[in-house]
Amino acid sequence: MDKPENAEMGSGRDQVTGGGSSTGHRKERLSPRNLPTFSSLKNPVYRLFLGNTIGYTAGMQMEMTARNWLIYELTRSPTMVGLKSLAVAGPMLFFSLFGGVIADRVQKKHVLFIGQLLSAVISLGIALSLALGYLSAERGGSWWILITAAAFHGTVSSLMLPSRQVMLYEIVGGQQILNAVSLNTLAMNGMRVLGPALAGFVIDAFGITTAYYVITGLYLSSSIIIPFLPRTSPTGLAGQGALSKIKEGLTYVRGDITVLLILVFALIGIVLATPYLTLMPIVAADVLNVGARGLGVMMSFIGIGAMGGSLVLASLPDKKRGLLLMMSAICFALALIGFASSSSWYLSLSLLILVGVGQTGLITVAVAMLQDYSQDEYRARVMSIFMMEVGLMGFCGFGAALLTEIIEVRWVIGGFAMALVFLSILTLAFVPRLRNLN
Repeated sequence: MDKPENAEMGSGRDQVTGGGSSTGHRKERLSPRNLPTFSSLKNPVYRLFLGNTIGYTAGMQMEMTARNWLIYELTRSPTMVGLKSLAVAGPMLFFSLFGGVIADRVQKKHVLFIGQLLSAVISLGIALSLALGYLSAERGGSWWILITAAAFHGTVSSLMLPSRQVMLYEIVGGQQILNAVSLNTLAMNGMRVLGPALAGFVIDAFGITTAYYVITGLYLSSSIIIPFLPRTSPTGLAGQGALSKIKEGLTYVRGDITVLLILVFALIGIVLATPYLTLMPIVAADVLNVGARGLGVMMSFIGIGAMGGSLVLASLPDKKRGLLLMMSAICFALALIGFASSSSWYLSLSLLILVGVGQTGLITVAVAMLQDYSQDEYRARVMSIFMMEVGLMGFCGFGAALLTEIIEVRWVIGGFAMALVFLSILTLAFVPRLRNLN
């Protein structure tokens, strides 16, 4: 239900509140909600938003694991695994800027609701295709259904995610943004632990079709929360051309050196480090020989590390963000180098925890800094540019998958990570403007 009188905001620095902290000198009981680490949870609107995030991310993580495993089972081709990533990434790269304009024009809660319903329809379509036999190893070339569904999912995500990210800022405001993003990331990473493990279990125990029915149910159930979120900021840009507003946003980024530096460094990390996610099914099947359930466990251990990293970030003071961004990238890359060098199951799992810590540090700090340093009227479009960078993950994953046809997968992961270490150290040494950002 909408309560615009309690939630409309004119500035991103304001907060959507539903209670606030206690006054006077009463001594509050000691509880997790009273600790600084969980301060954003005092905002009831944020708690609703977080509940939606948990349900949606659980479905998304299950779907990522199921889709990666299914395409490799159908084709046994690393190139096809990369093509699947490309199908998701292409729309995210080309439509994310329009997602930023939509976030400025349409109430963000409505964008989220429609996007999650469409995600449910897409996953249900895959489930029915599997159940009816249209998508199977016996039907040669039926993998095109999975590729098409991945492209639709990438389109929906690219148009929806800028609204989700900016809505978070509008709910909590600038003072709480790092804490709120960290807790949001913690919840997402909790589902990153449970989602892949649940997907692997369901696939092994009940089959891939059942897994897609479960994914559909998660998307639908989490969307029930969205109508209870209040309206956030007033919409704008009505009657103005989308392309002109995109151009205006790009001009703003080019002229704001701080925002530009954050985007460029995040881009370096995304391009060089995240392709490992696309290659995980190949590592699970051909290097560690652990199957679908093992893949789920590996993805879950990344999530465990990311949860730990999120808790640390939520507890840190709002200082030295630039240095934290660079050190997260270095930690991420060094852990990937170790993982690429390992052929031991238990050592690999241990290193994947550190991979999760580094990855969540890089992405979470970059998102918080971009939200806080961007001007209110450009924030949605800045975040849409960041989503374009995230879309590059698929292109980089596709390129990495192609390389595994001629180079061992461990060398591909390790080589990219070495390049990230080198560039991060150079940035740390020679770009003080980014290093010294608070």
